[in-house]
Amino acid sequence: MKYEFTPSGVCSRKIYIDAEDGIVNDVTFVGGCNGNLKGIGSLVKGMPVSEVIDRLSGIKCGMKATSCPDQLAKALKELL
Repeated sequence: MKYEFTPSGVCSRKIYIDAEDGIVNDVTFVGGCNGNLKGIGSLVKGMPVSEVIDRLSGIKCGMKATSCPDQLAKALKELL
């Protein structure tokens, strides 16, 4: 299942997720810190959705209340 999520409170403008049978197949961020977000996308590939949510929920970026990883967790929660 392919999913498009619009994050809020962060630099990235879109998150594209491909997940099936509870496993993350691919994650692509538009905008934000390109190298770091490519790294996150690569690291979560093949992981269970629930594990990604557990690991990334609540991460903050500097003084912001959220982060791109936290927004990815929020997007994945919508898929459950």
